[in-house]
Amino acid sequence: MEQISQTFLSFIDQYGYIAVALLMAMENACIPIPSELILGFAGYLIFAERMTFTGAMIAGMVGGMLGSIFAYVVGLKGGRPFVDKYGRYFLIKKSHVDLAQQWFDKYGIRAVFFSRMLPVVRTFISLPAGFARVDLLKFLAFTFAGSLPWTALILFAGMMLGENWQYLLELGHEFSMAFIVVCVIIVAVLYFRRKGR
Repeated sequence: MEQISQTFLSFIDQYGYIAVALLMAMENACIPIPSELILGFAGYLIFAERMTFTGAMIAGMVGGMLGSIFAYVVGLKGGRPFVDKYGRYFLIKKSHVDLAQQWFDKYGIRAVFFSRMLPVVRTFISLPAGFARVDLLKFLAFTFAGSLPWTALILFAGMMLGENWQYLLELGHEFSMAFIVVCVIIVAVLYFRRKGR
């Protein structure tokens, strides 16, 4: 795994924004590549003044959206039987798809937004959205809204950590959950302020 990670990092180091976009597309197309690895290292390259925040943000979002659309279409056209049969050839675990399905069954289209900030689920949530044949425009809107803060935060964290950006990989799930808690608090504060008015 460490060797594979180094290959990805070398790819980003050499090809910059194109590599970030391609790897984020692969991650969102259900290929298990941690976004913390891709965006965290891109954040370090921003710190090292070899990328710009805006450029990395655009690359990450474009790649993420394209990969999400691909996974959605696979779910839409192939359905669950297709994914269960052929997913293993692309390192897709049935248990991961099951987890994403549980989230979607419980929260519906809203799961597409919230799951973009959760470990494992964020990679696979497009599949059950496709299985359920949700409206494409709604899917894109929720995907964009959920991916934007996550992409910005990981890039910013990698930039702030600088040469210590790999701490993001060690924090992993804890970082994701902390981010969710912060988002929930912000949403709750905004909701009660609006209700008070």
